Amino acid sequence: MERVKESAAAATPIDGISNLRITGVWSFLLSVEWSEPWLIGLIAFHALCFLLALVTIRFYRLQIAHFLFMVGLICGAEYINEVAARNWRLYSKYQYFDSGGMFISLVFSAPLLLNTMMIVIVWVSRTLEAMTELKSLQLKRKANKEKEKKTA
Repeated sequence: MERVKESAAAATPIDGISNLRITGVWSFLLSVEWSEPWLIGLIAFHALCFLLALVTIRFYRLQIAHFLFMVGLICGAEYINEVAARNWRLYSKYQYFDSGGMFISLVFSAPLLLNTMMIVIVWVSRTLEAMTELKSLQLKRKANKEKEKKTA
């Protein structure tokens, strides 16, 4: 039985990713030919998005714009997948874009989601810091008022 699977896997054309070779996410990522120029460009794009997320931590409006841009790309991933599946011969050796969207989800959307999660974590931590500071100021003001009542 195993020999049948091995011969079937060897007989499958290397045009795209064969379901016979894929046993999990890791084997899926290993079956991608990362040396293709468009994939190198995609990796550079994700590195740029990550660096921009780090740089914009001090600039709220720019960070909001960057966040919305990434969320927009994630929302448009299905459309991007359809267009890429129709035109893959123009830029790639293999057809990676399946109808289920596994490739675009792992290689395109997941890194963008990680960047947006990082931004949301920064926003939540800033909100918690502001709430803590506000509460401590309220307590100081209350203590000063009570002190004034005692002295008056």
